[in-house]
Amino acid sequence: MLDLGILVLRLGIGIMFLAHGLQMAFGLFKGPGVKGFSEMLSGLGFVPAMVWSYVASYTVLLGGLFLILGIQTRLAAALLLIFILTAGIKVHLSKGFFLANGGFEYTFIIAAACIALILSGAGKFVVLR
Repeated sequence: MLDLGILVLRLGIGIMFLAHGLQMAFGLFKGPGVKGFSEMLSGLGFVPAMVWSYVASYTVLLGGLFLILGIQTRLAAALLLIFILTAGIKVHLSKGFFLANGGFEYTFIIAAACIALILSGAGKFVVLR
């Protein structure tokens, strides 16, 4: 049952990151695309914003895909943890804990899930061994 639980966690977090990556990289699902995301990053003080936009977009996109497939799960989860901690600190921390106020509640849960995947690994249900 533990491997099944890890699979559910991988799929849930992986699908969420993949969808978010598609928004950031390609503007799908009413997302900003890499140019719009770059503008947001510029406003947060990231320099050079376009480079960080590509790095973040493709980290999220590929990291989510890797979690879904169970490929390099610990590495993917670690990179996604860095992304979500950065978002939590730069965007949400100053707004307190609760999501209703724009706080870091949601990023906190995602970070916890990433840490769980770093500790557990992919489990036995993976595409490639």
